[in-house]
Amino acid sequence: MYVLKKDKKEEENASGGSPYSNLEKTSVLQEARIFNESHVNPRKCGHILTKVLYLLNQGEQLGTTEATETFFAMTKLFQSKDPVLRRLVYLGIKELSKVAEDVIIVTSSLTKDMTGKHLMKVNYDVVKRWVNETQEAVNTDDVMVQYHALGLLYHLRKCDRLAVSKLVTKYARSVLKSPYAICMLIRIANKLIRDDDARPNSPLFEFIESCLRHKNEMVVYEAARTIVNLKSTTPRELAPSISVLQLFCSSSKPTLRFAAVRTLNKVAMSHPAAVTACNTDLENLITDVNRSIATLAITTLLNTGSESSVERLMKQISGFMSEISDEFKTVVVQAVRSLCQKFPHKHSVMMNFLSSMLREEGGFEYKKTIVDTIMYILEDNQEAKEAGLAYLCEFIEDCEHTSLAVRILHMLGKEGPRTSLPSKYIRFIYNRLVLENSSVRAAAVSSLAKFGAHCENVLPNILVLLQRSLLDTDDEVRDRATYYLKVLMQKQRAFSSQYILNGLQVSLVGLEKALHHYTLEPSEAPFDIKTVPLSTQFISEEKKSDIIEVGRTKGKLAESRQDIFAEQLASVAELAAVGLGPLFKSSQPVELTESETEYVVHCIKHTFPNHIVLQFNCINTLNDQILENVQVEVEPSEGFELVCNVPCSKLPYNVTGTTYTCLRLPDDAIMVAGTFSNTLKYLVKDCDPNIGEADEEGYEDEYILEDLEVTVTDHVQKTVKPNFAAAWEELGPDNELEDTFALTSMKTMEESIKNIIQFVGMQPCEQSDKAPEGKNAHTLFLAGVYRGGHDVLVRAKLALGSSSEGVTMNLAVRSMDPNVSEVIASAIG
Repeated sequence: MYVLKKDKKEEENASGGSPYSNLEKTSVLQEARIFNESHVNPRKCGHILTKVLYLLNQGEQLGTTEATETFFAMTKLFQSKDPVLRRLVYLGIKELSKVAEDVIIVTSSLTKDMTGKHLMKVNYDVVKRWVNETQEAVNTDDVMVQYHALGLLYHLRKCDRLAVSKLVTKYARSVLKSPYAICMLIRIANKLIRDDDARPNSPLFEFIESCLRHKNEMVVYEAARTIVNLKSTTPRELAPSISVLQLFCSSSKPTLRFAAVRTLNKVAMSHPAAVTACNTDLENLITDVNRSIATLAITTLLNTGSESSVERLMKQISGFMSEISDEFKTVVVQAVRSLCQKFPHKHSVMMNFLSSMLREEGGFEYKKTIVDTIMYILEDNQEAKEAGLAYLCEFIEDCEHTSLAVRILHMLGKEGPRTSLPSKYIRFIYNRLVLENSSVRAAAVSSLAKFGAHCENVLPNILVLLQRSLLDTDDEVRDRATYYLKVLMQKQRAFSSQYILNGLQVSLVGLEKALHHYTLEPSEAPFDIKTVPLSTQFISEEKKSDIIEVGRTKGKLAESRQDIFAEQLASVAELAAVGLGPLFKSSQPVELTESETEYVVHCIKHTFPNHIVLQFNCINTLNDQILENVQVEVEPSEGFELVCNVPCSKLPYNVTGTTYTCLRLPDDAIMVAGTFSNTLKYLVKDCDPNIGEADEEGYEDEYILEDLEVTVTDHVQKTVKPNFAAAWEELGPDNELEDTFALTSMKTMEESIKNIIQFVGMQPCEQSDKAPEGKNAHTLFLAGVYRGGHDVLVRAKLALGSSSEGVTMNLAVRSMDPNVSEVIASAIG
């Protein structure tokens, strides 16, 4: 469910009501950056946290990046002593941990609170003594008592997977009278299947499938919904659930029809063929008096229907779009997006439909979904580009949402200069300089500058327009205009490419810290931008303006995952003594043990200019042992030199502990990869699991871990070059390496592209990772930065031959350093 937004008239006429009813995600997330301040105001932070929780509980969806940034900002509030604020933090991290990345970082803070005075388990121990009475209550005839008793039993045992499994097995065999209790049992079984990655032929799956034949409709639906949402289910295993949902489609109860068609709609996105059998029933629902049901029926048919039925269905749904809520309008837009992937030749029909929806009334989230879809189509389909840009230009002429206008201006600056007639977009952009607020005007200046940098024929006009902005009332607009004028007046393509078309992609937090450090230690040497760590992801023009605004008003920039790792590593005295320099890259966690073993170890590889630090996160899953002096003994490959080990002093049961190993990289610039064998070594002390007291004496022991590989990708950061041709020309041919290879093991263009990207860990540019259908030739563009701050670009021309020949690749690599070109070329070749 999406938060329903009121339009301006409704807001003006409203009196009273909830203070949170008109919240917008973008503004709330900007407010949440206050969490990063060194001295937080508990009352103010609590109010903002309440807004975040309200949006999440209203069904607002956060992207992975948004969730991660907010998650880590929120964790800073653990330092507060305000108990109300800390409770809100727990609610927040519970919600965001489902989407955010690297949530293991907060484990130590959670553990501290679990063992501290905030979350004492006094009540738990009392209630645990009533297990016998609770089990008797499960056998009662009262349906609600039975439901709550089963729930209590589960919560008492949920930390013991075996006990939960026995609980499900026991009550799956008995005949529970409460349909609510059976639904809960289905959900518990579902969780066990997901946690254990059980196959559909397991007893748990058989229990859920048997509930499809239950006499209560609620239980039947719960079972069907659970099965269709399980991972790795085949069409054959889905068939019984689809049949049940098909019967519900013709039910006289609107709730059942709605539940069935909504579930089928979701299934159609991943298994459209399995839902085809329901098409006749879905056709009948198009005329349903409930417009929500009718909308879901049509969008489901869009996913399962043929290309010839698209126009008819679009026409039908257009007839009552004004009668349905923004939530279901959004569902329609999402269906149109998936349809564009399926039938790209129908883009004109779908673009017309989307443009008409843009002109209608609607809230921010609804309009944002439409804009996102149009942008996706024009980026994915070259034939739709100019039509899509025209619709976006029309929309910003009367757009009331600043963030959407900024995004569209960024898109116009990115795609407009490369169209057949770039000059036709300049009028729309210049209008924003005259009519809009400062944030939009600043984005318009940046967009105009990209036209001037890319198109020589319009450069004189762009210079005139930018000069007018030198007198703007807003300092940000004036600063941007001054900067871009200075660059463009150089009239050097390489200069414009570096500072306008592609730009710097450094971590803003890292840049702030590096500049501050530079001012504290004056030097005659100029400031070196290569000492600044890269941004872990490309920052769009919209985000840049957001960050500038936040920096201006709040005085603090949001930290990324890599910034947090850099801060953590700098706080380890043994590593700080080595003089590692700026952190270049942190890998995703690599599993070195199976998840069900007695010790679980993950490794994160941190790459520095001349060193690599291995961070081993260890968990002891044995409750009768405490480990001390825990460290991983690493046997490095040839050329790598062990510098130091930082042990974990104590590793109690089920608590994550961290140990580090620092290695010096080989002197030979070409030697960057290696395989390391690893052994976990520790002192074992037996302990009483009930009271946690360990023996005074212990004994040395070790545990063999999986080998760890360091590859070329650990030395490369992804960067986006919006204008690859300009970046390629900028680097020049001085350090270019070119060769031709026969990729005989790769039989398809898609397989070749996927493997090449995987080998080098670089960022595909200009949608080149998507090979056009039916063509035997394709060019892949990749961009990255190699350890040490060296830009590197790859142009791979691929030609598909016969099945025996595979794919032929002409590879060209350009870099600022000849050694880097050789390393990247050898990784692919």
